[in-house]
Amino acid sequence: MTTEAPGWIDTSLTDGPPVDAIGTLGPAGTSSEQAALYLWAARGQDAAPAIRLYDTYELAGEALRERVVSHVVIANAYAGVHSFYMDPKLRFAGAFLFDTPHYGIAVAPGHRIPKRARIATHPAPVALVGELLPEEYAVEEILYATSTSAAAGKARRRETDLALTTQPAAKANELEFISRTRPIRMLWSVFTLVDPPA
Repeated sequence: MTTEAPGWIDTSLTDGPPVDAIGTLGPAGTSSEQAALYLWAARGQDAAPAIRLYDTYELAGEALRERVVSHVVIANAYAGVHSFYMDPKLRFAGAFLFDTPHYGIAVAPGHRIPKRARIATHPAPVALVGELLPEEYAVEEILYATSTSAAAGKARRRETDLALTTQPAAKANELEFISRTRPIRMLWSVFTLVDPPA
């Protein structure tokens, strides 16, 4: 096993297989989907984007191992990203900076928000709840979802009062923002197989 010298991250993904299909966290509207679309625009084939969305990053990793996708994009803010770095079947291919879509606190139209609200969010951006929640509301309970889109779905179905979610997910779930919004400057890791097909 060879050891590579420390240095700058290869953001061009020049040392690896062509970008044929990208797996990442879904459903539609996640920051991960937007990052995968960015990678496709930068390095993908001359065709419609081949982005495959999965319920978890781990399922996207399984799709990579089964050669359903050629690359997986994972937010470095994801608590479980270490398992991808440690997997001997996977190779870290590069990383890139990409701002997420704007995050904010959103509600289903017509839903009466209690003063102490139940809020759905993905675990990674949970700190934004305290920053973005308008002062007239307090947190009754935080309920974790598998993605920002899944959090928006909980608010749409009124399983929670509010959701911390992204603009694309809010739009897809017909939610309205009650807070200001802002993006997150994020590092995204890209993985391929150690032994891609020739």
